[in-house]
Amino acid sequence: MSISTPMKTLISDTPTRRGVLAGLGAVAALGLTGRPALALNTQEAAGLISSLVAQINAVINSGRSESQMIDEFERIFLRYADVPTIARTALGPAARSASAGELQAYTNAFTGYIARKYGKRFREFIGGEIAVKSARAVKSFYEVRSTVNLRNEAPFEVVFLVSDRSGRDLFFDMYIEGVSLLKSEAVEIRAMLDRNRGDVGALAADLRRAG
Repeated sequence: MSISTPMKTLISDTPTRRGVLAGLGAVAALGLTGRPALALNTQEAAGLISSLVAQINAVINSGRSESQMIDEFERIFLRYADVPTIARTALGPAARSASAGELQAYTNAFTGYIARKYGKRFREFIGGEIAVKSARAVKSFYEVRSTVNLRNEAPFEVVFLVSDRSGRDLFFDMYIEGVSLLKSEAVEIRAMLDRNRGDVGALAADLRRAG
């Protein structure tokens, strides 16, 4: 299918554009259980991403304070991503040995960290446009392609991966010019875990102060 109506968001014409778009990708999740694959359809997958972009744009243009915007971004992340699963994916093998309490504390800290880290940057971005172009089924998920248009720069592609296998329609990764942002965030979280000598509780404490 093809969708021609563009959805706008605020994007910088500086190299930090990856960081902001990473914020969207960083809160996406791998839902591996739930409804049968492909109960979702292409229209719904494209609609999910269009709605996500529209809501982010509304927050950016709201005139709210930075702290209020960050609270809104956290709400949006929780609505559009399976945050517990992305948190586990970013954590890696340590998630299997962590206690339920440690994992919950880490997931809560991760959510706030992502909202602060990327929410603060959104205020720097003006102009620009993300246009959702197409969606298609790929194995057990959907690929939604979009084009980012910036002033004085060549357009570039952003690809969202969408699934309903967590039991909800969510996107679980984003590729910007071929780079998986889910994998990029996993590198950062695991480096922080290494600095804390594998202590998930200490990692959670660090995340609450970070971003």
